[in-house]
Amino acid sequence: MNHIDYFENSDSIKKYSKKKVSIEKAITNYINPGDRIFIDSGCSEPIELTKKLIELGPSLPDVEILHFLSLSDLDYYETAGGIEDLFRHNAFFIGKSLRKYIKNGQADYSPMLLSEIPWLFKLGKMHLDTALIQVCPPDRYGYCSYGINVDIVKPIAEAAEHVVAEINPNMPRTLGDSFIHMDDIDAFVLSDHDIIEFDYGEPQEEAKKIAKFV
Repeated sequence: MNHIDYFENSDSIKKYSKKKVSIEKAITNYINPGDRIFIDSGCSEPIELTKKLIELGPSLPDVEILHFLSLSDLDYYETAGGIEDLFRHNAFFIGKSLRKYIKNGQADYSPMLLSEIPWLFKLGKMHLDTALIQVCPPDRYGYCSYGINVDIVKPIAEAAEHVVAEINPNMPRTLGDSFIHMDDIDAFVLSDHDIIEFDYGEPQEEAKKIAKFV
């Protein structure tokens, strides 16, 4: 029995089985043309949801995607029709994958302090239709942990009209103020992929020499 079969048959998942949807329905039922959505960032990007979003992109024109930091190798920007004809990207942090598109005016950058981003949504300055997140499986009380990446995703998910979760047993359960209850999740899909790892690359010789003095 693989991870998905195990958790799908667990009491904590069965209790909320009505919220379980296909990967396609997770996108088409909760994202409409012209919507503004947020994709969980960094190593917590919900890969299966974003893959399907890219696939269905031509049927979802004018969708604005809010990013913080994108680390996956999924290319939202070179899909059929080009970036101009599909999604509009709005970044709170200029990562490597978006830098050239922002420079060319094909994507937006909203500069602000990380600590200010939650208030943008809490105060209603920016409306958010749907948040796509990745969490660990729920405990017996129905709480899922955001795992390795909480930062801005928790307040953003709390402000979103809809929350669609990718529940992945490979996401570790972290403690503290890092939970979302299944009652606050509109729909979920199950996945079983490895969490994205941040690749620092090989250190340069200069960095190695400096490190000897630290």
